[in-house]
Amino acid sequence: MEPKKYKLGELLDVTRGASLLGEYYATEGEYIRLTCGNFDYNNNCFKENTSKDNLYYTGSIKPEFIMEKGDIITPLTEQAIGLLGSTAMIPESGKYIQSQDVAKIVCKEDLLYPNYAYYLVSSQLVKNQLSAAAQQTKIRHTSPDKIKDCTVWIPDIENQKWIGDLLASIDRKIALNRAINRNLEALAKQLYDYWFVQFDFPDGNGRPYKSSGGKMVWNEVLKREVPEGWKNTTLGELCTMYQPQTIGTDKLSEKGQYRVYGANGVVGMYDKFNHENSEIAMACRGSSCGTLNRTMPYSWITGNAMVIQMKDSTINNEFIKQAIAYVNISGAITGSGQPQLTRENLSSIVCIKPTEQVLQCFSRKVELIVQAQLHIIEENTFIAHQRDELLPLLMNGQVTIE
Repeated sequence: MEPKKYKLGELLDVTRGASLLGEYYATEGEYIRLTCGNFDYNNNCFKENTSKDNLYYTGSIKPEFIMEKGDIITPLTEQAIGLLGSTAMIPESGKYIQSQDVAKIVCKEDLLYPNYAYYLVSSQLVKNQLSAAAQQTKIRHTSPDKIKDCTVWIPDIENQKWIGDLLASIDRKIALNRAINRNLEALAKQLYDYWFVQFDFPDGNGRPYKSSGGKMVWNEVLKREVPEGWKNTTLGELCTMYQPQTIGTDKLSEKGQYRVYGANGVVGMYDKFNHENSEIAMACRGSSCGTLNRTMPYSWITGNAMVIQMKDSTINNEFIKQAIAYVNISGAITGSGQPQLTRENLSSIVCIKPTEQVLQCFSRKVELIVQAQLHIIEENTFIAHQRDELLPLLMNGQVTIE
């Protein structure tokens, strides 16, 4: 069946959220207010907002603004380029409040299938129309009426169900992979903590060292007891650190073959790579200063991130990634208007130095975790690429499901 032309307003309703008073913002409470920070616009899904700590709302609220699981939302302000037209689905009932910067999408029964609507509103067709109609201010805005005024072409409801459910199943697989990687990251952190903070690494008999009575000695520099034979060192003695060449944003392209890592993780794609192996990249400029990222093999790291590598190449660099997460680097950050980290300041930070035997053993164990993480990231990249190529073909009727 040929797709039919509609205005979105014929297919769905768009409602603005409540105007919430700042005096009722709190660090704890029953309800969390939704913000633009709840949209993972790179992956077009919901995320918990970790950028603020006063996300709870303790004032009175009308029941219609309390969100239910499966509700579809879209932002009304563009606090980051590309945010307008993003969609997210509420993961839990009775927990979130719809605020005035967030619109709720309600499908008209028998005309628009919710899963299909989720991808329709976030399609490039709709995003382009919203971008063209957005108010041209420093932070651009849209409105429920502008969303409803967008023109779309959609198939009948049965085909919408096939398409929407297929795309949703792909995204569930991607979300499951992300959850597995979060668990793997937690496992690596737990392993480091168990061995190098609690000092219960396996002793010569395979028993937890400290809990089994392993000898501990006082280290004056670290101001704590450490296992016998362990020493203090500095990040500069353990690692090499440097900032690679920066790439101008005009050289980045979605068609590039290799990921480009900056201060905030992947910032684009490029047709060259400057690192063949997976590296530890620390943001060294701006508000994200000190944030650590593990890069994929064959990537480009820009000058906004510092590459940190173990001098001993036989030790997996996950050790230093976890170690940096435990040491206090805030004192090494300079500058108020534009915070930055320098190699000199980082190099002097004191950390613990285990014996070579313990380091090698940890490296062998954590290598399995890291390789599993990298494999899942690569798998998700492949799946997302296939979905993104399939999505516009399904949405405009070039491909059908039988």
